[in-house]
Amino acid sequence: MVTNLRIGDYFDFRFIPGFSFAQRGLQFTQVEGNIVNTRKIESVFVEIPLQLRYKSMPFKDKRMFMLAGLKYSYDVQTNSKSRKNLLKISPHDFQYEFGFGIQMFYPYFIFSPEIKFSKGLSNLLIYDNSKNESRVLERIRTEIISISFNFEG
Repeated sequence: MVTNLRIGDYFDFRFIPGFSFAQRGLQFTQVEGNIVNTRKIESVFVEIPLQLRYKSMPFKDKRMFMLAGLKYSYDVQTNSKSRKNLLKISPHDFQYEFGFGIQMFYPYFIFSPEIKFSKGLSNLLIYDNSKNESRVLERIRTEIISISFNFEG
């Protein structure tokens, strides 16, 4: 669902909620023996982004754009039974994001591929004294590079 509010000829305020499937990878190296432990945390996110988009003038049925905004993500898989032996991570995440893309106008739709960079604003680590990994970490923050393909009618 794409919700777009035009603000003049060159600016849009956008709301594009969606789902995201992700896998987080954490590596720990033990001091004794240089043993590397890898933990993978699979997640399913409900994302609610609010974006401001600046568009260039159209040229031959194409238009470049830049975007920036804030995004709230909720991990719906946070209480999964498969996470019993892993770090405790908060299901709530606030991020800022920026990116760029191109709009291509076709007779019946607009195709808009875009690349976005997101960075978390808060610490996701929930401290748990019973887990060794939790005791050595100070914080966990999200960093995401995403590629989206939007089809607008």
